[in-house]
Amino acid sequence: MKSGRLLARLFIGGMFIGHGTQKLFGWFGGPGIEGTTGMMDSLGLAPARSNAYAASLSETLGGAAIALGAFTPAAAASLIGTMTTAIRTVHLKNGFWSSGGGYEYNLTIIAALLLIVDGGPGPISVDSALGIEETGAGAALAALAAGVVGSTVTLAAAKAAHARANAGAPSEPLSPDAAAA
Repeated sequence: MKSGRLLARLFIGGMFIGHGTQKLFGWFGGPGIEGTTGMMDSLGLAPARSNAYAASLSETLGGAAIALGAFTPAAAASLIGTMTTAIRTVHLKNGFWSSGGGYEYNLTIIAALLLIVDGGPGPISVDSALGIEETGAGAALAALAAGVVGSTVTLAAAKAAHARANAGAPSEPLSPDAAAA
């Protein structure tokens, strides 16, 4: 299974590199940083540009680290955080199945990342070469917890920033009669 872990890392890491560079540079038909900023704004993730860069870089750099087997638990945690945030902000309301825009795919990716952490990146990895390979259920649970906490903190900060940005703004446009008064 040495080659299986390597292939899984390369595929999953490569997929995240692709998604991240779509968001960051507009590669592979992606929206680029301007489009990603607009998406973050539409989701209420303020400040939108900072969140756009955070998601783009998390996917690009986290994906590269997974592909290389470098700092695997931390890389997985960053990607789990991104997937958890996507579930919470976009997919959860659509139910489980991805055919309806649900979170099935995101959850499958999280499970795959946890399997990579649990089994370790394998002998053909940066972690193995550096002698820092952390594996097992404890490492996987720590990566999961770190990702979920990271998502929670990100969403709380975004909600607070959104509230600050909208403080004092009328919640509804004033009618012509109310504006004249």
